[in-house]
Amino acid sequence: MIVQLSGPWAIVINVAVWLVISLGVGMSTARMQPNSFNPQSWLYRQRIWERGGRIYKALLKVKKWKRLLPPVAAILKGGFKKKRLGDADAAYVRRFILETCRAEFTHWVILLFSLAFFLWNDWWIGLIMVAYGLATNIPCIVIQRYNRIRLERIYERYNRV
Repeated sequence: MIVQLSGPWAIVINVAVWLVISLGVGMSTARMQPNSFNPQSWLYRQRIWERGGRIYKALLKVKKWKRLLPPVAAILKGGFKKKRLGDADAAYVRRFILETCRAEFTHWVILLFSLAFFLWNDWWIGLIMVAYGLATNIPCIVIQRYNRIRLERIYERYNRV
């Protein structure tokens, strides 16, 4: 710990830092070009254990709770609205896939920043902040991975025709 904070100031600082991290990372990644994300790269490609998305559907019941999370990207200026697929063409589905990569990347970076809380908090508060980061970002990552797997199947159908 570099700086010792305690009491109400520690709470205020921690809440403010989470807000700055989340907004800062979100706004920064929103400026990145969609084509700078490669769905086949190590971070985004489908893993064997994901079983074609069935692990998210069967074990984590993602379809039951995913709509409860707010669509933050649509709020950002120029954000991509991902609520409904609609009558999408191949280009739209491809863009949607890239946007799932952007969103996943955003949440991984936010999660990485949770380690900074050890700089001014006691170790146990730092652990709480990391747990908070996991609790708020992992569900978002799960949704992006689940959606991308499904979208990639749709995109493959477009390319077969």
